[in-house]
Order: sequence, then C-alpha cells, then structure tokens
Amino acid sequence: MARHVYILMSTLCVLTAFSSCSVNKQISRQASKILLTDSSIRQGHIGISIFEPATGKYWYEHDAEKYFIPASNTKLFTLYAGMKYLGDSLVGLKYLETADTIFFEGTGDPTLLHPDFLTQPVFSFLANSPKPKVFRINNKDNFEELGSGWAWNDFESSYMAERSALPVFGNIATFRLKNGQLQSTPSSFAENLYMVIPADGKFTLHREQASNKFSLSAENSKFTSQEIPFKTGRSATALKEISDSIGGIAGLQVLPALPNAGKLFSRPADSMFKPMMHRSDNFFAEQTLLMASNALLGYMNESALIDSLLKTDLKELKQKPRWVDGSGLSRYNLFTPQSFVYLLHKMKNEFGLERMKNILATGGEGTLGNYYKTEAGFIYAKTGTLSNNCALSGYLITKKNKLLVFSVLANNYQTSATPVRRAVEKFLKNVRKRY
Repeated sequence: MARHVYILMSTLCVLTAFSSCSVNKQISRQASKILLTDSSIRQGHIGISIFEPATGKYWYEHDAEKYFIPASNTKLFTLYAGMKYLGDSLVGLKYLETADTIFFEGTGDPTLLHPDFLTQPVFSFLANSPKPKVFRINNKDNFEELGSGWAWNDFESSYMAERSALPVFGNIATFRLKNGQLQSTPSSFAENLYMVIPADGKFTLHREQASNKFSLSAENSKFTSQEIPFKTGRSATALKEISDSIGGIAGLQVLPALPNAGKLFSRPADSMFKPMMHRSDNFFAEQTLLMASNALLGYMNESALIDSLLKTDLKELKQKPRWVDGSGLSRYNLFTPQSFVYLLHKMKNEFGLERMKNILATGGEGTLGNYYKTEAGFIYAKTGTLSNNCALSGYLITKKNKLLVFSVLANNYQTSATPVRRAVEKFLKNVRKRY
C-alpha cells in the first residue's frame, strides 16, 4: 500500500513539474512573439514577472531581477505605506485646545478644501470655534516642496503640485473665465491679476518659478480653464487662505510636535487611495508618503520613512529598490518586476484581495480606461508612464479562475507609450485566455 502511495505521489510531482515547465515554455513563446520582438519594444528593455500565489511558483520571468524606472508604479509602494500606517481613516488635523486657544498642526492630509471632497470636517472645526488659533510647524519635519529628481521646468504643470504639511485645494490654483472675468480658486490669485483679458479670449497663464505672481500671454486657442501649482511657502499660502475664510490665525510657531495632541479625522483612507490609484494622482501619493512618515516616525520626512520601510516591513525584498519619492515622477526610482510581484502578493495577504480590487482600477476604468475593457473584473492594476518608460503591475484572474500577480516594466523605447501598452495588453489577454 505504501509503495502505491509513493508511486502516486511521485507521479503527481512529475506531472506538476511537467505542467509548470509546459506553462513556462508556452508563455515564453507568446512573450517572444507578442512582446520581445515587437517593433516598439525590441530596441528598448522589458522585464516581466508572472507569479501564482496558490502554488508559490513563477509561471514566467524575463529580466525580472533587473532594475527599471517604474514611473507611477512607484505609487504601489506608496499605497502600501499608506495602507499600513494610516489606518481606516485619515487624520486631518492634530490639535491641542486650551481654555483660550486652539493650537493645531497639519498632518499632510491632501483632501483639505480639495474640490473632490464635499465634506470638510477640518475646515468646519477651525471655522466653528471662536477661540484664537495658532498654527504649529513640527521642527523635525524635513522635506522639500518638490521631490528629488523632478523636472524643474515642469513646475507649472498640474501634475507637479508642491508638497506641504497643510495643503489646501490640492496646492493647485484653478483659473476659469466667467462672464468675461478671470476667477480663481483660491480667489486671491485672480484678484491680484490686473492684466486686460484679450478681446478674442486667446491667452494662457504663467507663474513665476519662485513666487505666486501670475501673468497672461497670447495663445492660439481660447482660454477655458487652467490649473497651475502655487507656491506653498511652507504652508504660508494655506494659512492665508484659511485665515481669510475664518477670520484670522492668531500666530505661527515652529516647535516640537504638539504633546498629547487630539486627532481630528477627515474621511476614510480608501476614499483617497482609490482616486490616487485610478487617476494616478501624484499629489495624493506624495502627501500619503508624508502622512505615513508622520504617523510612523512623528515627523514628515519621506527619505526617513522609505529607509525605515525597507529595513522593516519590506526587508524581504530580494532586490533593494532605489526609491526616492511617492509618485514616481523621479527617474531616480529603480525597481525590479520581482519587487512589484512581491509587494502585490504581500498586500493581498495583509489587506485582502477584495480591498485591493476596490482600490486598483480594472479594465475600462481610470488610467485603464482605454484598455482591457473585455477583462473588466478580471484585471486590477496600476499603470506607470514617463516618456520612454511605461509599466503595468497588478492582479490577473484567468479563464480557469487562477489568480496571478504580474509586473511588466518597459524602458528606453523610442515610440509613444500606446503601442507598448497595446502589446502588453495583447500578451496579458492571451495569458488570461489560455489558462
């Protein structure tokens, strides 16, 4: 009897090994046919990793241990930091209320007065209290308004809002024309513009690099609206806007973090994580890293947080990444496909697949809006795009209901991102269909 069991087990092991080898060879052939020899990819570099959690086996890998610029796939690591340390609800404000004063400090919550969020508990709290208010800056905070390696000449682009401890309106000035008058949110920026609007309505706006001075210049197309990041001035702009709205801020102090501070929660954390991933919101990602640092370390310093994560929660990564910002705007970031697969597997285990599916975009949604439409509900992933670099990492459920974790990173191609994305889409759809 024991001999029969032994033979049966040996046969099963051989069949399993053969099946695994067969799958690897099949996918390898498809990768060569669809991706590796594709005219838009072959002169660049591509790394691929496909992993099945149920068996703990890699179905296919190509240059999966090599480093690539991941662009906005970096947000997956930022998302992990946020989900791990921000809890179910965002701390929108820390405060200490005495008999005659409210001392408060920012937590980096990017949803304060953000147009995406109708309820504003932090602003309501400050506005409804008659007591004088003093803003405190934690003297241990140590971060720059712009991230390491960001393109300095993109400072006017809406995707490069400055980071701050007390952000408002997404740290973006939004300009619109109404009845021939230029209006802005915050309103003060339009009020300080004394230029005459051209009769034909054809103009654009610019901001000086070192200040919040905006100006008009001629343009070939009519102005409708425009978003430009404003200078935060270490939260000075935010304080002015809040002060103008609620009737004044009594003072500002640069001191250690508030002792025994109370916490005012603003909203569920996933209500920020979801748009952060769906539309690849750089500002939400950068602020998430600062908030996570504040929660874990007691001060805001993205470098210190990253170092701590890589030495503790993420110490099992086989290839230590070069990770410098929250959004992936920096080309200094370097990650491997295996690292993204490891992280996504870890996040599934720690936070649950259903929560991950709710946060990540599926086919036809967000940055996947024009891709994987027939795979909606079967792929959940994060895109990444910089010029000559694109990425896609996430979860794929096959026709036979097998859950896979995958990462595809492509760098140094000279075409636009579209043909590369289409080739990756064809490859992943083929994997889903066959298995």
